[in-house]
Amino acid sequence: MREGEPGARKAEVFIIRDRCKGCGLCIEFCPKGVLEQGAEMNSRGFFPPVVARPEDCVGCGICQDICPDLAIFVVREGRHKGKKG
Repeated sequence: MREGEPGARKAEVFIIRDRCKGCGLCIEFCPKGVLEQGAEMNSRGFFPPVVARPEDCVGCGICQDICPDLAIFVVREGRHKGKKG
């Protein structure tokens, strides 16, 4: 999909499950309701969130900024993890 097309993502949310303590701040403060409480326990005995509605993410980064455990990050459209070669 191209930018501006219906359904094109603006950003992608990644959760590092084993860092998360399931506090729910990211869920509470997401303005678009992208995240929900997960049903699967991580290795620390907590229930990390899941990205329930990835298509609704606008890439604001609030979830990333509010996470006390640095367990969530947002990659905005147009930014790549590696170099093209």
